[in-house]
Amino acid sequence: MDKSTPSWMSPPKRRKVRDLLKKFENNRKNTSESVMTYTFNKKRIRLLSNFNDVKENSNGILYWMFRDVRLQDNWAMLFAQRTALKNSLPLHVCFCLMPNFLDASLRYYKFLLKGLMEVEEDCKELNINFHLLHGEPNESVLKFVKKYNMGAVIADFCPLKLPMSWIDDVQKNLPKDVPICQVDAHNIVPCWHASSKQEIAARTIRNKINTKLDEYLTEFPPVVKHPHSTEGKFQSNNWETTLDNVEAGKPEDEIKWAEPGYKSSIRELEDFIETRLKRYAEQRNNPLSNVISNLSPWFHFGMLSVQRCILEIKEHRELYKQSVDSFMEEAIVRKELSDNFCFYNDKYDLVEGAYPWAIETLNKHRKDKRKYIYSLSQLENCQTHDDLWNASQNQMVTMGKMHGFLRMYWAKKILEWTESPEIALEWANYLNNKYSIDGCDPNGYVGCVWSICGIHDHGWGERDIFGKIRYMNYEGCKRKFNVPEFVAKWKQKELDE
Repeated sequence: MDKSTPSWMSPPKRRKVRDLLKKFENNRKNTSESVMTYTFNKKRIRLLSNFNDVKENSNGILYWMFRDVRLQDNWAMLFAQRTALKNSLPLHVCFCLMPNFLDASLRYYKFLLKGLMEVEEDCKELNINFHLLHGEPNESVLKFVKKYNMGAVIADFCPLKLPMSWIDDVQKNLPKDVPICQVDAHNIVPCWHASSKQEIAARTIRNKINTKLDEYLTEFPPVVKHPHSTEGKFQSNNWETTLDNVEAGKPEDEIKWAEPGYKSSIRELEDFIETRLKRYAEQRNNPLSNVISNLSPWFHFGMLSVQRCILEIKEHRELYKQSVDSFMEEAIVRKELSDNFCFYNDKYDLVEGAYPWAIETLNKHRKDKRKYIYSLSQLENCQTHDDLWNASQNQMVTMGKMHGFLRMYWAKKILEWTESPEIALEWANYLNNKYSIDGCDPNGYVGCVWSICGIHDHGWGERDIFGKIRYMNYEGCKRKFNVPEFVAKWKQKELDE
């Protein structure tokens, strides 16, 4: 670029995101001083018992990983290492693989396992022990703690009912001298500090989160090579047979467009910043414009920290203010709003969890005549009269991801074509959990209940079936993007091909 080029047209002076990988390679040579000297924000911790004292004469500290499958950029991992260093103890990381999880498919499990294999490799290089457990997590983790005499348990945070029940059960049955806590390593502002109650909408939580970003949106110290080694032998992780006891079904084929693991997520983040971010604000709602981040699989499995993503993307705000602000709204406010809803409302997957006005209007129109009624099998196999809906469903079945704008249309049509709101919500959650690689997630549940039950929305003009729930139709989609082109791209092939 010559000297006459205006400075505002110059690319930002910043490190390549991919340089993070080199940075972490160098950190493996560091001492433990950086982990002990940085100030850890204790508001990230949710104490579930007295955490003042680690159990005496214990053999290690356990980080129970289940939502955030990464070592670096992980506040839970950092707190676990800090605790282990403070007590001069070995550090252990465990992940428990369940036989089945919320209708997730074998494709979902394969993505998860490859990410866990990368975690194991990183642990070996950092002298940290990684254990792949099997069975029900609450039982397997408790058994591990007792068998190997762990001195404390630091666990991930997830607001869904099933993971919350694991935590409650382990807490109740742990030996009294073994403390347990949770660290929210998934959200930038910890869920319990973002708000102390269920929020009505993005407008009511936005300021609560944004005013706390200066405190929480900070750089991460590195996880370093652990100086305390484990004595004795532990059972090795057999990756070749680990799927033998998994009861998940189709789809089985792995997705091709996203590679699991932290390293791959960093490469995708870099590609988004360099090739798509500048067009994000204007074109993100067009399913034919390749401008979305595509980061949701890594976000869901915790292979990429949202905080790391924001730290890198916000450096471009001077160049792409509207796009950066729009992305931060989606990745921080909207995402944390979903966690808020699931954390404070244990009926997040039921119509009864909706607002009174929505329940009232859905009940009022419960018996309205439906022009089309489809079975779950017909929906699952893209067999409706609507070519756009069929193409959207096929996109999700084929690639494990549906464009966010179409997911709203997709879910609302399920309400229109099924016998009741309860069936619509149940089937939408089932299909999303089964086919989306980022399913089984607060964002997925809230996306479905927003579309079908108006959560975080307000009443609109009343109409048949929907009542006052926001309506979307085919003609509206045609005004947004080239529907025939999308349908041609994702039209389902004959089943026997």
